[in-house]
Amino acid sequence: MRVHIPIFDGFDELDAIGPYEVFRTASNVGADCDVSLVTLTEQDTVTASKGLCVVPDGVFPPPSAAGAADLLVVPGGGWNDDGGGVRREVEAGDLPDAIRAHYETGTEVASVCTGAMLLERAGVLEGRPAVTHRSAIADLRAAGVEVVERRVVDAGSVVTAGGITSGIDLALHLLKRAFDGETAAAVAEELEHDRTGDVAVVR
Repeated sequence: MRVHIPIFDGFDELDAIGPYEVFRTASNVGADCDVSLVTLTEQDTVTASKGLCVVPDGVFPPPSAAGAADLLVVPGGGWNDDGGGVRREVEAGDLPDAIRAHYETGTEVASVCTGAMLLERAGVLEGRPAVTHRSAIADLRAAGVEVVERRVVDAGSVVTAGGITSGIDLALHLLKRAFDGETAAAVAEELEHDRTGDVAVVR
């Protein structure tokens, strides 16, 4: 399973790094899983919302490329900041367009925190329940999305998670779904993470 986490200036650190560590650890325990931090255009570094500077692994490949992702995990961050992070990316439209293009060719899509607002802008939440950080739930509802207030909401090819640390639970759930419960349990044990089990499967 090839996982791409698209990052952008103003993304929330843990939204991306939490799932990244889960998937990287899955590879270390034997799962056929590869994860990369990617940017929409060439960037030497990306500055996250709390100031962490990250060197991306590469550029977001087009959905037709040989190295395209099986799964996108879209982080949040900056939705409530004036012109920053997710809000800037929603207004620009390029990242939502890329998300939609991948989804339309069969890539599974997930979001953490206010990354759900990018999924909404991409049109992939239409007719599907979702969740986001509590600070953006009213905005997600106002956009016409059915909000299910759980830590992780699994709507099949689109899976969303609530705020920040819930991205770890989302990634573990996706591991369990893609591989098996033993893999997810081994990763959780390695990370010393107590899984909540607060997952709504709505398909």
